[in-house]
Amino acid sequence: MLRSMTGFGEAAIKVDGVHFFLEVRSLNNKWFKATIRLPEEFQGLEADLESELRRFVTRGSVTVRATCADTSESAAYDINTNALQHYVEQLRGLGAIQSGALPLDVAGLLGLPGVLQPPANEEDRLTRARKAFRGLVATACEHLVAMREREGLMLREDLEGQRAIIVERLGQIAERAPEVSHEYETRLRTRLDRLLRELGVSVEPVELIREIAVYAEKTDIAEELARLSGHMDQFEELIHADDDRPVGRTLDFLAQEMLREANTIASKSPDSEISRLTVEIKGAIDRIKEQVQNAE
Repeated sequence: MLRSMTGFGEAAIKVDGVHFFLEVRSLNNKWFKATIRLPEEFQGLEADLESELRRFVTRGSVTVRATCADTSESAAYDINTNALQHYVEQLRGLGAIQSGALPLDVAGLLGLPGVLQPPANEEDRLTRARKAFRGLVATACEHLVAMREREGLMLREDLEGQRAIIVERLGQIAERAPEVSHEYETRLRTRLDRLLRELGVSVEPVELIREIAVYAEKTDIAEELARLSGHMDQFEELIHADDDRPVGRTLDFLAQEMLREANTIASKSPDSEISRLTVEIKGAIDRIKEQVQNAE
């Protein structure tokens, strides 16, 4: 299925008084690139979340931002009373403290090294966060993929329109191409007849036929038309594929091949009408090349 690389999704959950929130944003990128921003205490979960992210996204620059707000009692740090008592005893020996000129600041004491200790259930918190965040990645990515698919439908409509232009112009070129050789033959015969009458000489028909055949072979674009038509058939299959495989890079490569065939047609055909139609084809291909940069 054709998807855009631009999308957004978010999800939140509350577990045992802990509120977890996660959002996912994606933008265009030639490859997959993940930037995951987690609270400092959960930095070790980055690899797990990227692995979960890759289940849903195969291409694009993806940014994940996660937050955690713990309002439960388990969020409180333990006070190391022995360390705090030792600090207090040392400070009370200072003259400024004894005289009352400098009061003891409880907040300052709690900030001293070793006074506050992380909760003993740190491993449990990490396990709970891993489970919660992995679930949020899945939910947020489902929303992101849904948005990518909606934008992919609009992208497909535009690509279908450009393809229709190319197919129509190819049909016109295919009808026009045989007339080019015929017109050249007519002009050549007219020019030769005039010159021969003026010079009073004659030319063998076989030589005239040979000249026309050389011109026809030099300007023959049937092979290029066939290849470009084949590319258009493959292009249609890709933009209407109903599986989950990403097609963006394939479409990009195919657009380059389409442009190469169009350039060959333009260089081989001297006909002004075919040149005009080819310019329109190249314009549509350029539009396709721009649009497929947005496809996953």
